[in-house]
Amino acid sequence: MEYQLTQHASDVLAKRKIPLEWLERVIQNPERVESDKVDPELEHRLATVPEYGNRVLRVVVNRMTNPEKVITVYLDRNMRDKL
Repeated sequence: MEYQLTQHASDVLAKRKIPLEWLERVIQNPERVESDKVDPELEHRLATVPEYGNRVLRVVVNRMTNPEKVITVYLDRNMRDKL
């Protein structure tokens, strides 16, 4: 799978110790996809991470770039137990 990380996304992955495997899994097989409320080029992809207590990982992707660009990634506390 081809994608590109912004510097912010790369920094966040390292700071929060989120494995690339989780990020790639969510990009390829999201359980839920949401449009961004502000930028129509952005898409939010969400999926649970069984290895981390079924917490929800949110990956924000610019789907209009080639390859897709990961803008940010975080564990979404508000989505816990909602997927």
